[in-house]
Amino acid sequence: MKGWLSGQRSRPVDTAPAVPAGTRLYAVGDIHGCIDLLRELSQLIHEDAYRRQAPRNVVVYLGDFIDRGPDSRGVIDMLLNEPLPGFESHHLKGNHEDIMLRFLADTSLGSSWLAFGGRETLRSYGIDPPAANAPVAELQRAQRELGLRMPRSHLDFLRRLETSHVEGDYFFAHAGVKPGVPLEQQRDEDMLWIREEFLRSDASFGRIVVHGHSIVREPDVRRNRIGIDTGAFASNRLTALVAEGTEWFFLQT
Repeated sequence: MKGWLSGQRSRPVDTAPAVPAGTRLYAVGDIHGCIDLLRELSQLIHEDAYRRQAPRNVVVYLGDFIDRGPDSRGVIDMLLNEPLPGFESHHLKGNHEDIMLRFLADTSLGSSWLAFGGRETLRSYGIDPPAANAPVAELQRAQRELGLRMPRSHLDFLRRLETSHVEGDYFFAHAGVKPGVPLEQQRDEDMLWIREEFLRSDASFGRIVVHGHSIVREPDVRRNRIGIDTGAFASNRLTALVAEGTEWFFLQT
């Protein structure tokens, strides 16, 4: 389905979450190098915001801008140089950004990152990726070339990424949160990498957690969380949650 999706629930939300008065809120799921889908969804968001004319527009990008899709470099360029006009933007770190930044300092993570989608990111920067089970020298070569070819503005952008953001009754984190831990005490590692413990939990987190990281065919709405990673690199569906007041729905490519 293109464009608008109703807020269908797999389980009902106990009480309607709200965003601050006068704010129209957008949250964008995992982009993974799919610049064409990002451009399409950005246009849908821009058109929706123009129709609504809210006093404040906020967009939260849930991380995983890189890997798997064809143009990680282009996605970062667009986020840096073509922000949605009149929007307050928040860019969260995903686990893919985390492991790439760690690879720049530690080649022992290279094989994991390459199998994880890093080959596509290297190609987007004009780097020939090492083969599977490549020797250390090849990983060092890729590490060195990435450090040289990645624009300083891209590296600075990646290093500045937030791990969470709050708007009213919504808490945004790439992967989710650890059940039983107050939101203000969550560890970065959990917000970047957690999966089953979070997905299986029926516990209240204090706010509705909006997350990506775990792929679903359609937005996954639960009593305590909303998942919007619809696997853009494989499905051609990039999804955004839209919320204002206590109403919400989805935009999708």
